Amino acid sequence: MSVPEGHPEIHGHQGKTCPVTGRGNRFCPPQADDSRSVCPALNTMANHGYISRDGKNLSALDITRGLRACYNLSYPLAYFLAYVGYAILHKPFGRLSLQDIGKHNAVEHNASLVHHDWQDTPEHNKLAPIKIDQTLVDALCADVRPSAKEVEAAGPESGARFLINAVDVARARVRREKECGPIDSVHAEIARGEMAIILGVWEVKTRTKAGIPMEYFRRWISEERLPDDWKPDHAQGLLNTIKRSKSIRTAQAKFQQEEAQPLPTSEKN
Repeated sequence: MSVPEGHPEIHGHQGKTCPVTGRGNRFCPPQADDSRSVCPALNTMANHGYISRDGKNLSALDITRGLRACYNLSYPLAYFLAYVGYAILHKPFGRLSLQDIGKHNAVEHNASLVHHDWQDTPEHNKLAPIKIDQTLVDALCADVRPSAKEVEAAGPESGARFLINAVDVARARVRREKECGPIDSVHAEIARGEMAIILGVWEVKTRTKAGIPMEYFRRWISEERLPDDWKPDHAQGLLNTIKRSKSIRTAQAKFQQEEAQPLPTSEKN
């Protein structure tokens, strides 16, 4: 990840204060000694100082507070995500570093939308790779309908905007699970839930589609950075997240069913 103009090439992080950006929530990319995870939501929180910027020595309560402050998740949703995640990692009341979340097949799973699978790491490292593959980011953006070119061609007077929604996420999940192989039902639910949360946090509506702006989403998932000057305008709750996750699952099942249907004879020839 590139260093923003004016930042020293190397500086240390400890706590929520950055020696360059100060005590606020301005973005600063991770430094060489910082810990980061496979989760863009948590990495973004660290990059903006909603949790310790070095990503180390974090309790479940730290994560709960960070999720609420950064994304305005409801207390039940933030508490559930943090404490269930720590329990899966066998640290319900302990502390961990963000890299620990990459333990394979705990919270982490194969068929990530923008990361390579665990078995692609050298010598099957116990931790999944955290490097973001920009080719996978481009493929994810290409799964969105209508495409950026189609939206641009429609013109601003059409009310169209390049948005990603639950159906687009489902299309991407089907593609990645074809490329990487299927994942078990528990991790499939985790994968859908991860996206359901951010879909709820940033949703906007146009005359033709409801979804989140791709300029927000791409920056978040590829740079692990919040949109400039963005502040949450509503609370994202547990029930809403469950509902969106079900929408992704329904669309995913439909795509899989359609792919399983044999082609008509005329299309085979």
